[in-house]
Amino acid sequence: MKHLTGPMLELADATPVFDESSLPPVPLSLRVMPGECAVIETRDMSRATMFADLCSGMVHLRNGSARFMDMNWNDLDDRHRNALRGRIGRITRRPVWTDLFGTHVGMMFKELHHTTVSVQDLTGETARLCTQFGLPGIPVETPRRLSSADLVRASCVRAFLGQPQLLLIEDPLEGSPVDISGAFFECLTEARDRGAAVVWFVRDTTVWQPYRKAVSALWRLADDGLLTVRIR
Repeated sequence: MKHLTGPMLELADATPVFDESSLPPVPLSLRVMPGECAVIETRDMSRATMFADLCSGMVHLRNGSARFMDMNWNDLDDRHRNALRGRIGRITRRPVWTDLFGTHVGMMFKELHHTTVSVQDLTGETARLCTQFGLPGIPVETPRRLSSADLVRASCVRAFLGQPQLLLIEDPLEGSPVDISGAFFECLTEARDRGAAVVWFVRDTTVWQPYRKAVSALWRLADDGLLTVRIR
């Protein structure tokens, strides 16, 4: 893969359409380079979900631009947008699991759909991540049959699976019924070491403190937009 020399993610005065996103209709600017981790503090995690949608090219803009891997989302057709989203790993608080299939399908579907990796290799990577996050194996039960702790673990596996180039993470640590911080920090570091960019949304400011020395930038998402905050 060609290595980027510019930002992995760049918002340049991106002004969302408020009626569609509930984000503040003000210009939002953000640059995250390969290997960087930007923490965004917000009191409203539903707003974080919409901001992650914006970064994924899923929110219409009134002005400005949103670019991922040096490609402007607005310049792409649906097929190329969907393919590019295959390079993004997300942990979201939006309900995403379906009981139509086993949890393993929900975890691996993006990779099966967007990549040509063999099922054998994908299964091996899934099993490794499941072990890393404390699952006894790849869960094949439907999501409703899993404990809340195992669903948190499965969400992390799905996000990190396939070596994504961008991670949009709505914090899984606050209120988690199980301590996954060790595996979570390890996977963050591994992803950044291979050049992935990370945007980590948090509500509890104490959550990211154990990782503070590795954080590249701190922002706050509020009613008046995206504000830079000094890391103390």
